Amino acid sequence: MITMTVAQLIQALRDREFSSVELTRSYLDRIAQRDGELNSYISVAPETALAEAEAADRLLAGDSAPPLAGIPIAHKDIFCTRGLRTSCASRMLDNFVPPYDATVVERLRHAGCVTLGKTNMDEFAMGSSSESSYYGACRNPWDSRCVPGGSSGGSAAAVAADLAAAATGTDTGGSIRQPAALCGITGIKPTYGRVSRLGMIAFASSLDQGGPMARTAEDCAILLGAMAGHDARDSTSMDRPVPDYRAALSLSLQGLRIGLPREWFGEQLQSAVADRIRAALRELEALGATLVDIDLAHSELSIPAYYIIAPAEASTNLARYDGVRYGHRCDSPRDLHDLYTRSREEGFGDEVQRRILIGTYALSSGYYDAFYKKAQQARRLIRQDYLDAFGQVDIIAGPTTPGPAFRLGEKTDDPVAMYLEDIYTLGVNLAGLPALSMPAGQVDGLPVGLQLVGPHFGEAQLLAAAHQLQLATDWHQQRPPATASTGDAA
Repeated sequence: MITMTVAQLIQALRDREFSSVELTRSYLDRIAQRDGELNSYISVAPETALAEAEAADRLLAGDSAPPLAGIPIAHKDIFCTRGLRTSCASRMLDNFVPPYDATVVERLRHAGCVTLGKTNMDEFAMGSSSESSYYGACRNPWDSRCVPGGSSGGSAAAVAADLAAAATGTDTGGSIRQPAALCGITGIKPTYGRVSRLGMIAFASSLDQGGPMARTAEDCAILLGAMAGHDARDSTSMDRPVPDYRAALSLSLQGLRIGLPREWFGEQLQSAVADRIRAALRELEALGATLVDIDLAHSELSIPAYYIIAPAEASTNLARYDGVRYGHRCDSPRDLHDLYTRSREEGFGDEVQRRILIGTYALSSGYYDAFYKKAQQARRLIRQDYLDAFGQVDIIAGPTTPGPAFRLGEKTDDPVAMYLEDIYTLGVNLAGLPALSMPAGQVDGLPVGLQLVGPHFGEAQLLAAAHQLQLATDWHQQRPPATASTGDAA
């Protein structure tokens, strides 16, 4: 049963093929058996999960079951969960137990989801490999010597390894799409403002966006429908109707214009990955789409602009962690300055400290105009490139990452090389656009991701295109070797 998609599980639960308690227990057993190797979870909540599953079974026995009743999912440990530790994979928040749920958690709970636990990630979502976690690196189920991507690596690994039916993630510069690509699953970053950020611990407030990660586009459509919508408590939340994403999956690709950015198919893209992406594009063409070459002329500015803007916002957001109100506090501080300094030095890891320093420098007197203001000007140019492109095409397609998953430790000593892993994803966040990654085959036994980007609030078209491609191919059905051999056993 744990190999089923969310859509299949919803139907099976309603047909009484098994109960939510049986399903939840199967996932919990699987986590106990397998997660020691992968480290995809930070916290597991078996008692709470089984209690929620029992409640879901009571609803399923009547006529009032919500749409996702009894479906066991995991939440990235960046979303506040009432009564369950929310650490952001940092020592700074190791002892933080929120008194409330994030809006995303609240809405999925109301939709009937069962919370299995909280997944591992890069500390405060700052990274591309899920290696910077205070609780140790997460590993890729396809090859445990490799990273699962980041920062939502734990969520991606858990779904790929059948340790959750689906999971939530967040995407600040590619942190849903990149791990989805490296772990062979589907993940969508919605338009900025489509999903509430309330209770999602902030990294870079103008870039962060939550979204679902699952095996298929259909599953992502179901979950996004439950997560999305206006939240009056979040000033960045957009007050727009939420489409029926699942109903829109049948949209035809006949005549769909797909733009291929020349800048995404240059020398930085590994040739074997390029071959897999072009094969996926030929499949889309066979389904009726038209491929059009386009230019995103300012793509090369994405990395320098992002790595000024995101650290600048991070330095502001993380200023609240001072050892006074909540979070890690150093022992026996000599004075207030010592309390601030040692609490932050002990509580934050190297990558977080690096970004705080970069951001504080960029915002400092005498450097604001030279760095932060220039980065915002570059951001405007990047956004305009996308807007101009969508005057010619309906969606944009290309690789999610330059290559498949890399080895653990391979890039930890070279931050710039790590930053280049997000070269195709950063511009989407700077422009506030929706984008998804879906499986497009393998290179040397490791998954490769195809990225689809849409205009603002174009999630329905992206999900439909991905769904139609998944109906025509089996890349999304390929599973890690150790997972494939387990069948339905939990």
